[in-house]
Amino acid sequence: MGSRRDGGYVSAYTVLPTPTAFITVDYLVVAGGAGGGYSYGGGGGAGGLRSTVTASGGTPGTVETALLLTTGTSYTVTVGGGGAAGTLNRGTNGNNSIFNTVTSTGGGGGGGKGSTTGNLGGAGGGGGADGGPGNASDGGAGTANQGFAGGNGVYSTLGAGGGGGGAGQAGPNGTGGASAQGGVGGNGVATSITGSSVTYGGGGGGGSQAETVGASSGGSGGGGASHIRNGNVPAVTGTVNTGGGGGGGGIAGKGLPAAGGSGIVILRFPTDAGTITIGAGLTGSTTPDGTDTIATITAGSGNVSWA
Repeated sequence: MGSRRDGGYVSAYTVLPTPTAFITVDYLVVAGGAGGGYSYGGGGGAGGLRSTVTASGGTPGTVETALLLTTGTSYTVTVGGGGAAGTLNRGTNGNNSIFNTVTSTGGGGGGGKGSTTGNLGGAGGGGGADGGPGNASDGGAGTANQGFAGGNGVYSTLGAGGGGGGAGQAGPNGTGGASAQGGVGGNGVATSITGSSVTYGGGGGGGSQAETVGASSGGSGGGGASHIRNGNVPAVTGTVNTGGGGGGGGIAGKGLPAAGGSGIVILRFPTDAGTITIGAGLTGSTTPDGTDTIATITAGSGNVSWA
């Protein structure tokens, strides 16, 4: 201790600032899937998929690096909704999902008869058939390290849309002829961030003008099946919280397309490093998995923080 002239003492100790605490967070960020196209329409593309635990979608499909965050700081989270089904032509793109600096791009809408090409997206939408023999239409491109392209539509005797691109596989092309059939949806990517392997990001199946074949299936990971001409089973919506693309429609007015499924944000971090608060505007929950905690956020937009 130091002395004072009046005989008192002053403390020799200095109060130091509280050290910053860091936390390592793994993530899975899946965007909303797109809607299928109208009238032998292409399947909706899957939402883009980015992950630090298993491969991200698309090419090169690398495993990303976990984020080093600080306690006491708020970080943005948005869960992208699925895109609407096409009403006259293309389906609507899915919405982006976001965690801090990580953005996954919404899936590309499937093409329709009146506007044939599939949209660009996290995974691309399948091309729609453009209504003339010998014609073909391109699927939309996917996004690097998020998802693959959609398949091409074709019109040869009858029309068929391409399959929507998936996070793990391109959508196949539609096939023409008297038994025309839409391309199946591209498959998604299996990730194990929750401790169990779950597949996300399947593309929607392409629609067909034919009556003699079945609907094309959606890709594994929540992609929806298509509709065929005069079919009694409607096109299937992409599964919620998977980023699956919606199925494409059959012939106009006799087989409507379907919407895409919503995305999801999943965060994994060491339990002893901090406790997460899921803020207002977000729907989510936490579960333990060994020495880690898993936060699953299924809807909304807001902030998360750790203490």
